[in-house]
Amino acid sequence: VWMNEVLGSFDTIVLNVSNSYRLQEECDVLSLRLAKYKGTINLSEYKAVMLASLRSLVKDWGSQHEVAWSWLWENVERMLKALMGKPAAQQKALTMMYSTLDESSLMVIRKEVY
Repeated sequence: VWMNEVLGSFDTIVLNVSNSYRLQEECDVLSLRLAKYKGTINLSEYKAVMLASLRSLVKDWGSQHEVAWSWLWENVERMLKALMGKPAAQQKALTMMYSTLDESSLMVIRKEVY
């Protein structure tokens, strides 16, 4: 199930590989999606599946392809691992903060956010 979340974000990750800030944003969003998953997430499994799929699709696959795609996934994996567990902690902190606000303060926040 979690691999489908990664696959759903993979196009935008690849398209934004040259823009480190945008790539980080995509990883941030993906980490929020992955945080909803309750099971074990082994990101290196996705790399194996990705490389096997690409090898079968690209006729002239070579070592440069392998290095480039491995580099991409290793960087994405590093960014995602740095974010693992943070969404739950952030949600807990936000819930605590919101519980201390009165209705008028909450309305100001709602207006500013939306």
